[in-house]
Amino acid sequence: MTTMKTDPDERSLYRFLSEYGAELLGSGASCIRLEKNISRIARHYGRDTEIVIMPRHIHITVWSPGHDDAFTAISSISRKGISFNINTLLSRLSWHIADNKIDFEQSVKCFKRIISDRHQNPWAVLLAVSAANASFCRLFGGDISAMLIVAFATAVGYYIKQFTLRHKVDLRVVFLICSFVSAVLGSTGILFDIGSTPRIALATSILYLVPGIPFINSFSDMLYKYYICALGRLADALVLTACLSAGLCAAMLLMNISMF
Repeated sequence: MTTMKTDPDERSLYRFLSEYGAELLGSGASCIRLEKNISRIARHYGRDTEIVIMPRHIHITVWSPGHDDAFTAISSISRKGISFNINTLLSRLSWHIADNKIDFEQSVKCFKRIISDRHQNPWAVLLAVSAANASFCRLFGGDISAMLIVAFATAVGYYIKQFTLRHKVDLRVVFLICSFVSAVLGSTGILFDIGSTPRIALATSILYLVPGIPFINSFSDMLYKYYICALGRLADALVLTACLSAGLCAAMLLMNISMF
């Protein structure tokens, strides 16, 4: 059952769109998705929008019919971590608004509920990540011993990642520490001659840290000509890759493992 369309005032609308965009981009959405979702909501209320996306901020200008008045809001991009669940729910919310299934007040309440319920079961996520990384080890030719080593190294490293992020540790430091710990644990197969593919275990023990989403989003943004944001995301991804590589190299030096 659809509800009656209620038009919000300009100030409430541009604040909502600004906060919505900041949360959506911070959850791992590409720039093109952000623009489409915000434009979809604004058109439903008879407004036009102009959006400028920067690496750390979003500028949204909302135009009234006839472009007689304009309101601009600037929001810092949310840095709460990539979440496909939040990304999907926020996109679905934009369609519910566009299809007139909920009014503006309900939309705001739904939005606040979505962004406040970001936390999935950490133990379930840890288990899933460990199993996924062990599967990567198998795909690269690792045996059962290597898979078990990778699963354990991933579980410990990912737990450290969850703990440090909860305490607001810089993400670059988190990647450095987690890759170092996972690589040290992943090298046990080489040190104690466990299994027939110990080097595969070491190589795949840090794959869970590879920043795939920032790399993919940077290329997506580049294709749609969001060059500044694309370069910013690419730079972030490269810095994180360098941090995990530094942690891996430090672990190999500590454990006296040859790189070649």
